[in-house]
Amino acid sequence: MPAARKTNKKHPLCALLVCAILVCAATAAANIVCVQTAAPYIVTAEAARGLLAREGGAADCILVLGASVAEDGPSPMLADRLDEGMALYGLGVSNILLLSGDNGTVEYNEVQAMKDYVLKNGGAMGIEPANIYLDYAGFSTYDSAIRCKEIFEAKRVVIVTQRYHLYRAVYNAKKIGLDVYGVAAPDTKHGQFSRDIREVFARAKDFFLTHIGYEPAIMGEPVPLVYPSTQE
Repeated sequence: MPAARKTNKKHPLCALLVCAILVCAATAAANIVCVQTAAPYIVTAEAARGLLAREGGAADCILVLGASVAEDGPSPMLADRLDEGMALYGLGVSNILLLSGDNGTVEYNEVQAMKDYVLKNGGAMGIEPANIYLDYAGFSTYDSAIRCKEIFEAKRVVIVTQRYHLYRAVYNAKKIGLDVYGVAAPDTKHGQFSRDIREVFARAKDFFLTHIGYEPAIMGEPVPLVYPSTQE
């Protein structure tokens, strides 16, 4: 009788290995493109003011991206973002703050906590409710960028978040057609390693979303940015 053929059990493992290598390579490439595209547009607050002045005036808004909040208000990371956004307002970068975050449930409302913090701490700069717009459906960095353009009809934007996150935020905004600069809030060292790891995969995800033109699940009617704010 002919000898039975031996089953090559290495084929499935080789296929899995090749797939893993391809995924890693694609993720690395997306991160490189994201960082290199965004880096020239990440500037200091003073540089943002100067660049905007040379390009025709103030930005349509300062977009502050949300982060976690607790019962007593914004997390330290989010407070740093809000402080930077208020500093940009004080420099005349824009007279509108667009606060974008997660209000997916009645119990959790990032943007109201953000607004309360700004009104509590920004009075000396002249920040009033008329200077503030709220994006209650900024569930992700990508959603915030799309909604900034499509719902709030912004064209020139300065985005504020921590630097590790700013590359993706600026990249998203550039890819969807916004004229954008990014200004970094102070870094928060505690837990930064895990945030850096998550950001690697988040950049790859948003790279894909920008290229397929994905539309967020929640959009709505336009709310054009005008001063004083007409948003209730």
